[in-house]
Amino acid sequence: MNLYNLSDQNSLISQYLNEIRDVKIQQDRLRFRTNLKRVSQLMGFEVSKKLNYQSQNIQTPLSTATTKILNDQIVVASIMRAGLPMHNGLLEIFDHAENAFISAYRVENQKDIKVEVEYQSSPDLNGKVLILADPMIATGNSIVKCLNHLEKYGEASQIFILGIVASQIGIERLKKSVGTNVVCYVATVDPELNDHSYIVPGLGDAGDLAYGNKL
Repeated sequence: MNLYNLSDQNSLISQYLNEIRDVKIQQDRLRFRTNLKRVSQLMGFEVSKKLNYQSQNIQTPLSTATTKILNDQIVVASIMRAGLPMHNGLLEIFDHAENAFISAYRVENQKDIKVEVEYQSSPDLNGKVLILADPMIATGNSIVKCLNHLEKYGEASQIFILGIVASQIGIERLKKSVGTNVVCYVATVDPELNDHSYIVPGLGDAGDLAYGNKL
């Protein structure tokens, strides 16, 4: 797996990430969702540099111009519910993308934390480019489990994982568990997890901040 930590370079992602993390600013749910969407749009642009294109001649009002158009079929997938703002942002970059959705949630017991997957919906993935979005990559278990479940829909030609905040532990888990055709983009990598496997310093629960607290 190739990793691109976008905080290694200066860009507007740092400004949006600052607001996403700020405990005061993030209480504005609309602002929080908008910032997740903005970061995912910029990540989508980075992903676009890795895709395949073909030349095409088009007629302008004055003459003929040779342009390049995307030659890959994109499938945007998000882990519900926190991944939905990222999903919307990516759809504004990849106009003709197909869509996949998958639900994954944590089940905590006295020994460990497990990830359960229930609802899933996806088109045929064979030969297509899969972009899987989830704001938080903590242990990496949700990403791995969701990718395993999506395999039954076919073999993607390339897979991109997009996250806002990842932990170093989560990144190491992905490196050990996913294939060589996987590229991961994150806005930043935080150093540790707490006893409940939440990223520190992190940003809190992205799903709750985007859509409100759940029972």
